[in-house]
Amino acid sequence: MSTQKFVLAGVMGNPVAHSRSPVIHNHWIAQYHLKGSYVLLPVEPANLHDALKGLKALGFAGCNVTIPHKVEAMKAMDWLHPVAKQMGAINTIVVQPDGALHGFNNDGYGYIQCIKDSKPDWRADTGPITVLGAGGAARAIVLSLINEGAKEIRLLNRTKEKAQALADEFGSSVKVLNWSERNNALSNIAMLVNTTNQGMHGQPDLDIKLDDLPASALVSDAIYIPLETPLLVAAKARGNKTVNGLGMLLNQARPAFEAWYGVLPEITPELHKAIAATF
Repeated sequence: MSTQKFVLAGVMGNPVAHSRSPVIHNHWIAQYHLKGSYVLLPVEPANLHDALKGLKALGFAGCNVTIPHKVEAMKAMDWLHPVAKQMGAINTIVVQPDGALHGFNNDGYGYIQCIKDSKPDWRADTGPITVLGAGGAARAIVLSLINEGAKEIRLLNRTKEKAQALADEFGSSVKVLNWSERNNALSNIAMLVNTTNQGMHGQPDLDIKLDDLPASALVSDAIYIPLETPLLVAAKARGNKTVNGLGMLLNQARPAFEAWYGVLPEITPELHKAIAATF
């Protein structure tokens, strides 16, 4: 193994200082005794294309892409995975031996896998699913739920037009409701998903009443700072099973790490501890 080359990867965004991705990937690099490092790549939007062109020259195996670059970075790719095309965004770039940039989106995979990790018998077709928000995370999650067989997704966003645009694209299984109907939209559902930033550290709590939410419904929040959002605390107090956003982050990282470092890493209790220590 002494001939093993040093492999660089990172996360490109603006801002990126809050990202837990370096903790995850550097933990795996150490765990599997690999040579390499995963670094923060703060890049202003105006410099994005230059930064992406520089990945090969700097010896990077690739990088993750986060807000606000997930859509714009697609334009610089030489090849896009079909799922990334469908999602209209990328979160992972793999530099090929010839320098070509290949774009992937592992967010949806990460989300579905984290739900299955928490509830192995989960199925997307057991009842209606209510999704709050219509941004990039919602797009990845809604598309993945449809691909998993969801029959009815109730989509609500403060700006209804954004939700309607997603529904128009993703088909008849997505029903758009007004934001004012959010409390009633919880009746008889199998799952509630929050993809908005409400409840995130420094943001106001999600304004929703859970009175109509069935006790059997799974409640999931894409937020992982804090790990227990006010929504999850309230749902747990009612007896609902809850899933926070950390599993999505951890699971989307696995295929990216494998593409760069050649090892499909495991999510261990030690990794969870390493992440928990950063909060």
